[in-house]
Amino acid sequence: MLTCLRIENFALIDSLEIELGAGLNVLTGETGAGKSIILDAIDTALGGKVAHRLIRSGASRAMVEATFRVNPQVLAWLNEREIDLLEEQSVVCAREIAVIAGSLRTRTRVNGVLINRPTMEGLRDRLVEITAQGQTLQLTTPAWQRQLLDTYGGDRVIELRSKVSEIYAGVQEIANTLENRRQSEQQRLQRLDFIKYQTQELSAAQLEDPDELENLESERQRLTHVVDLQQLSYQVYQGLYQSDSGEPAAADLLGKAETTLTDMVDYDPQLQPLLEIVNSALSQIVEAARQVNTYGDGLEADPERLLEVEDRIRLLKQLCRKYGATLAEAIAHYQNLQAELTGLENEGESIEDLESRYRVLEEKLTQVCTELTQKRFIAAQDLEAKLIAQLKPLAMEKVQFKVGIYPIPPSAMGADRVIFNFSPNPGEPLQPLSTTASGGEMSRFLLALKACFSEVDETQTLIFDEIDAGVSGRVAQAIAEKLQQLSQDRQILCVTHQPLIAAMADRHFRIDKQVIPAQNSHEAERTVVRVSMLCEQSDRRQELAQLAGGKSAVDAMAFAESLLVQANSQRKIQQSEKN
Repeated sequence: MLTCLRIENFALIDSLEIELGAGLNVLTGETGAGKSIILDAIDTALGGKVAHRLIRSGASRAMVEATFRVNPQVLAWLNEREIDLLEEQSVVCAREIAVIAGSLRTRTRVNGVLINRPTMEGLRDRLVEITAQGQTLQLTTPAWQRQLLDTYGGDRVIELRSKVSEIYAGVQEIANTLENRRQSEQQRLQRLDFIKYQTQELSAAQLEDPDELENLESERQRLTHVVDLQQLSYQVYQGLYQSDSGEPAAADLLGKAETTLTDMVDYDPQLQPLLEIVNSALSQIVEAARQVNTYGDGLEADPERLLEVEDRIRLLKQLCRKYGATLAEAIAHYQNLQAELTGLENEGESIEDLESRYRVLEEKLTQVCTELTQKRFIAAQDLEAKLIAQLKPLAMEKVQFKVGIYPIPPSAMGADRVIFNFSPNPGEPLQPLSTTASGGEMSRFLLALKACFSEVDETQTLIFDEIDAGVSGRVAQAIAEKLQQLSQDRQILCVTHQPLIAAMADRHFRIDKQVIPAQNSHEAERTVVRVSMLCEQSDRRQELAQLAGGKSAVDAMAFAESLLVQANSQRKIQQSEKN
């Protein structure tokens, strides 16, 4: 239940706080007085769309704050999101609107916790239901009528519809896959042949080492210059260790130096490190001579191996020209081809398997759609009986109403087209609601519909924006009684121009505009919206008289007094019936 509404710098409102209560809360005022601004503020606090015009002229920020007393449904929502309750078991929905650098920015908080708009919409549905004048237009569309029927049908219908939507999505997915597969099958087979050819060529080459080409070229250099390498290694051996020319080798010279240094160390021990260096050099020279001699002895010409190396080099270079600038790139290309080949060879199910699965899922869709249709027929029969019962007290004693459910191809919403057929007058055939209902009849239909839904909907606050549009006299009285009846179990907030409805109010608020004079020469006069709660009987009588006659004439005042007396009697009757 909405208990308090605080507004700052919103449209024509500078600062305002309204305390609402249980039962029927009525807002009245002249046309253009600003009644709709109050409803816009509630809508904004609960995540509705905002525009620059909602920020009061001259201000850069606006704020709307709506406080609700929670019910179990709202409490469960808060607990799921770990949002704490405030004092007195309340929840505060606050919306800040600001213009920053020409852009509109908003922040929404629930009990001080920032939340996004989609989350706020989930809470909004649990707090209020707003019925605006434009909703009668929405009510005439078959899609909305189907949605209403499903909502009335309850959880089982909604669950079935969700199941239909899920299966339908699966059917569509398989259908799209089949279409794509049929169109791409020829291309897939052509690509598969091409990849197989390349894979076989690369596989036969047994590419493993990305450095193989470089290593082979080094080996070819060695095999090509075996004789030169043998001769040069022998020359190195002679120079290092054993010379045939009679000239001393490096090892001989270092040996003599070692002997001389050994004698010198006997006279000066400080030369010992130098002797060790020479010893080490001599050992390395001898080892180098041994290794180069072994290398030279191991060299031998191998024409067959040279041919193998040259053939392999030619093959690898050919593959590199085709599949990559380097051998490493050719190997990477081979690995990619293998992965693509695996994907193409195992590209999901075959067309035959997909067609079989499509048929099975299509049959399942038909089955669940049939079950949903049956549940809709059951819900439709119940809605027809209850809606007619709600319409009859609204000066529509001979009304006829029938929910038409017509077969259509299956979709995410089922296989039904739903049309509300309506006949308000005796002797007139049932016709679609969109073509037969007048404005006043549509208002009554919508009110009766809300009364039916109040039995299956846990929303505690219902807001009606001029539900009495297009009606007068006996019909207005019937609507007033229906609103008062609904307010026994729900909080009703109603904007009205009808004194018959306003008289039924448990709380009556008058909305009017006031012009505030300029405070100084630098300011201009401003228009503001003010809200007054009419607590005194005389104030209510005065307002009802103005609604009835446009002025406080004697007859209008008498009429207003009679309305208040009648409303009080009606309230007592309904209270006794409830008890």
